[in-house]
Amino acid sequence: MLRERVSEDVYVFTSELYAQVTAGAVLSADGAIVIDTLPFPSETLEIVDFIQNKLSTPIKYVINTHYHADHTYGTCFFRRAEVIAHSKCRDLLHNVGRKGLADAKMESPELERVEIVLPDLIFENGNMDLHLGKKTLTLIHSPGHSPDSISVLVNEDRILFAGDMVMPLPYFVDGNIDDMTRSLQVIPSMGLENIVQGHGEVILRGEIDEAIRSSLRYLDNVRKKVTRTAERGKRRDDLTDIDIESCGKSRIPLGGLVAKLHQGNVYALYDSLMNESPKKKRARKAATAKKSPKQKHRKKK
Repeated sequence: MLRERVSEDVYVFTSELYAQVTAGAVLSADGAIVIDTLPFPSETLEIVDFIQNKLSTPIKYVINTHYHADHTYGTCFFRRAEVIAHSKCRDLLHNVGRKGLADAKMESPELERVEIVLPDLIFENGNMDLHLGKKTLTLIHSPGHSPDSISVLVNEDRILFAGDMVMPLPYFVDGNIDDMTRSLQVIPSMGLENIVQGHGEVILRGEIDEAIRSSLRYLDNVRKKVTRTAERGKRRDDLTDIDIESCGKSRIPLGGLVAKLHQGNVYALYDSLMNESPKKKRARKAATAKKSPKQKHRKKK
């Protein structure tokens, strides 16, 4: 596990065992808040040891940014902490997470000690503020990667723990491309110093605007290319022509994993378009027509 101090009171932990997934800790005089956990017990226990023993700080809260295993499996090792998440995260952990863990344990003996922990405190609409010592964290519902996804803003440090809403490649297979776009569009106006991605390196202040623009361009390119393929009546096999580079992203980050994530995005979007109701298809085509340059030119005349 890699550890990075990104401000005086904020640490980021990055897994060396799985897809550079990240977790974080915000320290205050009254205790620590942990944001996400790592999937394998050995690395999560390193976090526990570092905060409680090396920093002599009690861990008061654990925030789950979403229900996916690589962010929640370590929650059970923070036994005295209160767990916070979106209400949909609680439902998904209970209904999907339990079965997923049972299956995972059959393949990975190192997960034997892992248990699903349901949040103690949940919120539904809007944002939620969490105060501890002189720190205020704002929990923001940011769907797109998954329906329960939240991001966490450390107000005093202007650091956003974005969960998997921000990754080297936007990934919406378990979520929705429109929700992802809306969630990302909010970020540039937040006045941030850093963004902690759900996977990968911390994004610094001077890199944030371009990182978000790049992700939004990617989503727009994927939408256009997959929609064109679907509307031309092409088959699923034809989607192999839509590679990651043609949509404006590199296949190098996360050890090349992003290429597989991109493929998942393409197939998921194609399937959703093919399963649309006729009414929804008409509405989407009408909305696309309104945005076309030809339509805008006619309005100016």
